[in-house]
Parts: sequence; C-alpha cells; structure tokens
Amino acid sequence: MPRLKDWNENDLNVEQKKVYDEIVNGPRGKVVGPLRIWLNNPELAKCAQQVGAYARYKTSLDSSLSELAIITTGRVWSSEFEWEHHAPLAIKAGIKKEHVDIISKAERPIFENEIEQIVFDFSAEANILKNVEENTFNLALEKLGKTKVIDIVGICGYYSLISMTLNVFKVPCDTPDWPIPRITDFSVIASSVTSSATFFK
Repeated sequence: MPRLKDWNENDLNVEQKKVYDEIVNGPRGKVVGPLRIWLNNPELAKCAQQVGAYARYKTSLDSSLSELAIITTGRVWSSEFEWEHHAPLAIKAGIKKEHVDIISKAERPIFENEIEQIVFDFSAEANILKNVEENTFNLALEKLGKTKVIDIVGICGYYSLISMTLNVFKVPCDTPDWPIPRITDFSVIASSVTSSATFFK
C-alpha cells in the first residue's frame, strides 16, 4: 500500500506544474515512480530530475553499462519497481539475460566482457560496502578512465536515491514480471566481496 496519496495533473499548483511540464517534455515523456513522490516537493523534484536526466541519458557510459550499474544498484536495494523497469532495458541494451537473471538472484555473474565485469564489480562494491576496494578502483580507473568512473558513482548515487524513495514510500510495481527476493543479510554479502568471486549471497 503506497504511503502517500497519488495525485493527478489537476491537483498541481503552479510551481509543481512547471516541473511536471519540464519532465513530460523531456526525454522521459511522463511522470512515474519516484518522480510522482518528489513532485510533492517541487524544488527537490526539479533538482533530482535534472540530475536524473544526466544519469539516465547523458553519461559517458554506453547504455548497456549504464543499465548494468542501474540494475546492480536496484538489486542491492531490493527495489522491485526499479528492477521491473530497468532489467528489460539492460537486456535490450546488450546485457545477457542470463547475467541479469544471476543478478536477480543476488549472485555475482561472471561476464565474458571485461568492461561489464568491472562495471558490475565497481557498482556492487559501491552499493554494498559504501566504498570500493583499492584494486577495484584502480582497475576501473585504468580501463575506463576517470570520467566514466565518476559517472558510475553518479549513477549509483542517483539510483540509490530512487530506490530509497521507492522503498520508503512503498511505490508499487506495475506488473510482477520481474520479482526479486529481498536481501536481508548484508553482513554475509559484504564479507564475500573482498574474499571471493561472489558478491551476493
């Protein structure tokens, strides 16, 4: 059950309507999910949607790598709404469905593509450990460069905000097509990050 009553366009005041129009006329084309929550505070909605437009559409990462970072973040947060919307996009962008399925089970996939592995490992560590190990950081910096590394952090940070919003306000999924189990034991997950090839329990 959602924790805030939803609204329709006629409910919006002038400030809210201005932000609403910016979102609808932008690359998203509609106001869904966390944006509907944020629009209750139009100043936050305005700032967040601008950061989101960059994180979603304009970073230096290929769309497949961007979506990989997004679904990794959503999975760590057990955000069903985010997973439902972005898992299909990750597959469409080129991430193998078998790898997406492994992530959905809270397990670490072994990618054939080295760059995909780096992006996944970096994103998983950043979300689980709230940091990244020195080796992980150095490898990402060497292979991706500083701009892409900064963008991965930006994507993980923005989609953490999205996931927290979705979870705290209990924003429901549209369909149950991508059910994911909730992760409850992060101590096991965190300890496995630095000790083995398994990020998730």
